[in-house]
Amino acid sequence: MAEDRPHLATLVDQFARNGGDIAIVSPRGVRQERTRYKQLAQISRRFAAELEARGIRKGDRVLIWAENSAQWVAAFFGCVMRGVLVVPLDAAGSVDFVRRVEAETAPKLIAVDTARADLFEASAQIINLDYLESQITGEIAGTIEGLNENDALQIVFTSGTTGEPKGVVHTHKNVLASLRPIEAEMEKYLRYEWLVHPVRILHTLPLSHVFGQFMGLWIPGLLRAEVHFETRLAPSDLVARIRRERISILATVPRVLDLAEHYVSQRFPDLEERMSRAGKLSAWKRWWRYRDVHRLFGLKFWAFVCGGASLPSNTEKFWNSLGFVVVQGYGMTETTALVSLNHPFHAAEGSVGRVLPGREVRLSEEGEVLVRGDTISNAIWQNGRLQRQGSEWLATGDLADFDSEGNLRFRGRKKDVIVTSAGLNIHPEDLEAALAKQPGVKASAVIEVDTESGAEPLAVLAMNGGADASAAIEAANRELAGFQQMRRWIVWPEPDLPRTSTGKVLKREVTRRIASGEIGVGNEAEPGGDLNLDSLGRVQLQAQLEQQYGVHLDDAAIQSAKSREDIRRLVAQAPAGAPGPRRGDEHIYPRWPWNPVQQAIRTVFQECIAEAVLWLLAKPKVVSRVREWPRTPLLIVANHVTSYDAAFVLHALPARIRHRVAIAMSGEMLLDMRRARN
Repeated sequence: MAEDRPHLATLVDQFARNGGDIAIVSPRGVRQERTRYKQLAQISRRFAAELEARGIRKGDRVLIWAENSAQWVAAFFGCVMRGVLVVPLDAAGSVDFVRRVEAETAPKLIAVDTARADLFEASAQIINLDYLESQITGEIAGTIEGLNENDALQIVFTSGTTGEPKGVVHTHKNVLASLRPIEAEMEKYLRYEWLVHPVRILHTLPLSHVFGQFMGLWIPGLLRAEVHFETRLAPSDLVARIRRERISILATVPRVLDLAEHYVSQRFPDLEERMSRAGKLSAWKRWWRYRDVHRLFGLKFWAFVCGGASLPSNTEKFWNSLGFVVVQGYGMTETTALVSLNHPFHAAEGSVGRVLPGREVRLSEEGEVLVRGDTISNAIWQNGRLQRQGSEWLATGDLADFDSEGNLRFRGRKKDVIVTSAGLNIHPEDLEAALAKQPGVKASAVIEVDTESGAEPLAVLAMNGGADASAAIEAANRELAGFQQMRRWIVWPEPDLPRTSTGKVLKREVTRRIASGEIGVGNEAEPGGDLNLDSLGRVQLQAQLEQQYGVHLDDAAIQSAKSREDIRRLVAQAPAGAPGPRRGDEHIYPRWPWNPVQQAIRTVFQECIAEAVLWLLAKPKVVSRVREWPRTPLLIVANHVTSYDAAFVLHALPARIRHRVAIAMSGEMLLDMRRARN
């Protein structure tokens, strides 16, 4: 029970109780590394013992900067057990920002992966998570005495931090206040969990983000769920993995759902027509009517859990109409993620759900969301120390309202509201929602510009290749009120608008570049120089572009691109979520030979029938001419024999001892041996 948890270190005991169930599946090169819950608990306890051995005590800081992995999770919980503050940083963050956070928090240990290890000087304070188990002690440690829910847990520096870093400090109590109502509600359904066990979650969010932590650290252990980490956000790759790994839930950001919508629409060209004819259907009828779409995702997949940004209502409606569940909530770093949450089985379309127990929400006269409760962080880390804040109510800066059923509906950021000369308020989210419906609009941002007539909205559009921006603006204006009309717009010269690691459009960066004159009306992309990349560099560039923009690029086109302008043109012309290969072009490998029943049948046949027939017909014999096998490696001194003789001797040895033989010879003779083998 969540009410019985005095602190979050109790989740490590939960991991141990989950035993041999798979906890985490994470990419490791071309392989998938599977870590079971009992292994995760063991590594966490070993990391806790390593902290103790290094003299890292309660209240000290450990910085984690790496891609999501089981080792990341184990290091985090190892710190939790010893009362050490974790400083999680986005793997996509800049080196400069990491340096400033390092100087601000003075960590006693920095945990990185191989890709980032070279950015730090070799030091006892650096530990490589890719080789964590070989670098930490084999001893284990338990939870430190005196740990309680009021102790600090972590320092979260948001991706938008500028100037001197300021981190939000979370306590165990902040997280537990969000976790307890969710766990209490889950307990009503756990008795049925065996019907769908294991629940598999495809996790595409950074663990440095509070929403990513809820779906990757806090929730899975309570469900004995499998978390599959994924960094590639191309829709075709995600859908293929969902089907292949039999994923149940995709935890992601709104942009990925938008890209997946384009991908599905292109895979099923008649889908829009079918949806327009369907009307209102029950959940089961929707599932049956669009069973071909569900077959694309795999029949076990049923839900999207979305956070990190506001989900457009048309995107939510699209997936709900197909029979998928879309769960979204509202929260921010200062509120330790969740303020409100949609119930997965009773979701209110167009809202971010009802306010969760344990927090109180009220709206100011302007409609700004004010929150108080145990989830609210009342401390920050600044100027090298923890500083308490005394305000009871948190002014979120977000605008919202309540519907008749008490669901919270997000309206946008207070600072983004455009007040016209007529005194009317224009919410950019309304204009962006209208633009998102228009074909050819890849992304949009509506910002405020000062004109002779006062403040007006300016639409900034990222278009798919060949799409007409003026037609999109005209069509969007037909859906808007007179005072909301967009009379000014520009086309962004790059394939996509600048975004955070969770997919939010960085409006302040858009505004800065336009205000500085760097981006202007009619401004086109600056021609780039020669790429100066070899074939491997082009492959890496292709992978990064596909991950960042959610498109598929033609291999031959990438290899023939000569300048940055060529690359920009390729990305701009590639439709978002380009469809994968046609069914006839796919390499289809049957999966039935790996079925456990088929494997058992094959084993019985080989042992009881095939081997018996072989002995009966071939009558093989085992002949041994060696009375005693060597127990130590042999050394053949080949200084006075030819390399061909040495090769002959080596290959004449029985296979059982050939690998135990070491041959000492000159470099020339080794070269001759290679030639002899060839």
